[in-house]
Amino acid sequence: MVLFMQKIYGGFEKIQSSICDLIAVARLLNATLVIPEIQATTRAKGISPKFKSFSYLYDEDHFIHALSSDVVIVHGLPKDLREARKKIKFPTVSPRNSATPEYYIKEVLPRLIKSKVHGIIVNGGNCLQSILPASLEEFQKLRCRVAFYALRLRPQIQALGSQIVGRLRASGRPYVAYHPGLLRDTLAFHGCAGLFRDIHTELIQYRRNQMIKRGTVKEQLTVDSVSRKMAGLCPLMPEEVGLLLQALGYPPTTIIFLAGSETFGGQRMLIPLRAMFANLVDRTSLYRELFDLVGPEDPLTPDLPQPPPPKSEKQLIEEWKRAGPRPRPLPPPLARPFYAHEKEGWYGWIGENDTEPDASLIEFRRQAHRLLWDALDYFVSVEADAFFPGFHNDGSGWPDYSSLVMGHRLYQTPSGITYRPDRKIIAVLFEDVNDHRYHPPRNWTIAAREHLNRSASVEGVVSSAMLSRPVSFLAHPLPECSCRTPKSPAVQPVKDSNGRFLFGGNEPQNEDYEDELPEDGSSSDMQESDRSDSNKSSEQDKEMDPDD
Repeated sequence: MVLFMQKIYGGFEKIQSSICDLIAVARLLNATLVIPEIQATTRAKGISPKFKSFSYLYDEDHFIHALSSDVVIVHGLPKDLREARKKIKFPTVSPRNSATPEYYIKEVLPRLIKSKVHGIIVNGGNCLQSILPASLEEFQKLRCRVAFYALRLRPQIQALGSQIVGRLRASGRPYVAYHPGLLRDTLAFHGCAGLFRDIHTELIQYRRNQMIKRGTVKEQLTVDSVSRKMAGLCPLMPEEVGLLLQALGYPPTTIIFLAGSETFGGQRMLIPLRAMFANLVDRTSLYRELFDLVGPEDPLTPDLPQPPPPKSEKQLIEEWKRAGPRPRPLPPPLARPFYAHEKEGWYGWIGENDTEPDASLIEFRRQAHRLLWDALDYFVSVEADAFFPGFHNDGSGWPDYSSLVMGHRLYQTPSGITYRPDRKIIAVLFEDVNDHRYHPPRNWTIAAREHLNRSASVEGVVSSAMLSRPVSFLAHPLPECSCRTPKSPAVQPVKDSNGRFLFGGNEPQNEDYEDELPEDGSSSDMQESDRSDSNKSSEQDKEMDPDD
């Protein structure tokens, strides 16, 4: 038996996408899968000891049972292998973005056969390319089973999500789910700092500078945010979304559910939208017992200023003798203490320091909590009567939250209303009425309405697939995830701008991977394990081990 263990870092959308990819990889390598370990960041600890990492979000028993006919999955490493893991005796690898099946067959499989245990660390999602060769269509269907059947949120999250949906529909009216997509990393990656024109601009630029140093961003630090906005590379602002919903004819009493655990800029960014639609709510305004999902947690040490230690009479006399000639000037007053609420967030450092301080313990705990809030909002957004994304198909090459919701809605309720606005067209529309956007002419309203209605139709699904399908399979899971009968009409092939089949076509293959699928106990030429990969990931591997 060969064991394949994974550790996944990232937000909810990256974890969801990575698990689907890794199940397909385990099937490709014919390996026994250890339940994946998930974490928001390499240092985001603090979840309740009641849960292991995977069961923090998902129903672990259902996951194993649902995939029992596809992949052998175990809860953890055997006892004799746990000590070896602590000593970092197993090779690990960090696959590149959108790795091909050939990479796993030629690079990972020989190491897996040699060591019998191999680790893989995924940081950011997309560890397997979205569009697989036609001969591997069964692996695409396996991704479907993982995403829409096996990956079931744990019962507490589903129960709370159902209660929130029930409260949103209690008045008998439909509700619209809206995900702003205003994330600090996203804004920094695309160079959208100039859209804020306040202290948040400096925060975004600081993060962008970090990305440039790490090699994530290959451009200059300062870019023209307006041109990026016109190119459709920046999220729609909440004010613009409110105006578009008004153009669609939504009344001011429409219930709008705000999804996502982070809206960079805070409530200030939502003031214009809330002025247009007073029934703008989120999970906190609907249910006060959210922290029941968290479970019991160890209390954190209070980060309060501590008084200086008391001095003995002898120490005071010695200080008095060393104080110098008299009369002595009065000592300066004590510095004002900084309290915990002043140290957290940007206001604790942006005005005095050039470097962002390390996150506090409470911030690490909040990062773990955000996975729960994103999972809960994901459930509510999929069940919504309509969904409006503030930012999707961002072109970064990584999965995004809105695209994941849109793909799930396309699979579960294809007849539901899911808007897929083209941000380039929207930017041009708002540029035409920039001076009087709150009182646009009627032809502007008609043009905006026609574009949004078209984006929610079949035409919008196809045009969106051109952008999202090559990046994330779950963003457009059709037709592989749809049920078909022998009498079903043939699927019309659809190609992207480069001539590659998005679905419905057969690509020429250079190799037949089916002949290379390994069997348990098989042997082949062994390759030396990549020690650099092992050393690179050893520090991350020490961060969390739920078996310890």
